[in-house]
Amino acid sequence: MEDPTYPLFSVFAFIAFALVLIPLPWHLLAWNSGTCLYMIWTAIACFNLCINSIIWHENAIDWAPIWCDISTRIMVGASVAIPAASLCINRRLYKIASCQSASICHSEKRRAVIIDLAIGLGIPFLQMPLQFIVQGHRYDIFEGVGCMPTTVNTPLAYPLNFLWPNIIGLISVIYGILALRAFVQHRAQFQQFLSSNFSLSTSRFIRLMALATVEIIFNIPITSYGLYLNITSRPIYHWKSWSDTHFAWYTIDTYPAVVWRSQKTQVIIMEFTRWLPIFCAFVFFAFFGFADEAISNYKRAYSAILGSFGYASTKSRKINLIGSFGFSEHSAAGKQVIPTQVFRPPQLGSDSLQ
Repeated sequence: MEDPTYPLFSVFAFIAFALVLIPLPWHLLAWNSGTCLYMIWTAIACFNLCINSIIWHENAIDWAPIWCDISTRIMVGASVAIPAASLCINRRLYKIASCQSASICHSEKRRAVIIDLAIGLGIPFLQMPLQFIVQGHRYDIFEGVGCMPTTVNTPLAYPLNFLWPNIIGLISVIYGILALRAFVQHRAQFQQFLSSNFSLSTSRFIRLMALATVEIIFNIPITSYGLYLNITSRPIYHWKSWSDTHFAWYTIDTYPAVVWRSQKTQVIIMEFTRWLPIFCAFVFFAFFGFADEAISNYKRAYSAILGSFGYASTKSRKINLIGSFGFSEHSAAGKQVIPTQVFRPPQLGSDSLQ
């Protein structure tokens, strides 16, 4: 059966992988751990899905068992890692909006990063072995999609696997609502706080607040619908024992596209699972890929690339030419020599949110 999403899905997944990583360097410089975790996990999820869609295009053959073991662990981790990274962002927003976070010392900044890493890395790395408890066999292979993790639909699977995105999303939404409320209540104080803090701008904060609002609007409905499908689309079996759950561990179930695409519920679950990380990547880039700081970095990167090939941008050539004659850019006849600065790196504060 012909895949209606190929090669569109593969192209979009790769573009999403590349786009979401573009703002990463300056967020790393600013120690924005929550946004960095969001970008890295989303990029890993998109790249993983892109590779799978290419390898298993028009086939459901078990070509790469080791890759499938790794790929399915990535999927399990990313399913909670992206909501966990959003939680880190919304938690940070709440502290800023309630004016709990101003210029902090290095130790406090390091403590904030450690907490974010504990949430954004600790929760996914804990989810991976816990899901193994209710994993019936190694993986399934779906034609056109690739290898997917398997979870036996037992009552134990809900606290160990299915409920995690909902719980994390709910906590994140609560922080987002509190951040919006605190921003409205302390708006005057917040503006004064921004005017005295050169490492934080209103536009950066507003973009993160917009991202938090999108999180509030979409997160709970989407995760709740996914949980509803898990409950209603297949029977819930009683948990018996570890040996019973892992009895057919080495069985690899394969599903041709003509089979799984004939089931409407299966198509909804599969496409929802595949496209959600891509949606997250494009939403993030829409907020942060066109900001003034991002455009400035694009220009610097463009100039650096030209410089590596022995070229210079038009503005750089103009400034260098004027400087070579001893004139400033605004000098009429060279009466006063003012050194012209060609390039100045941006001053990124330790708490800047770009």
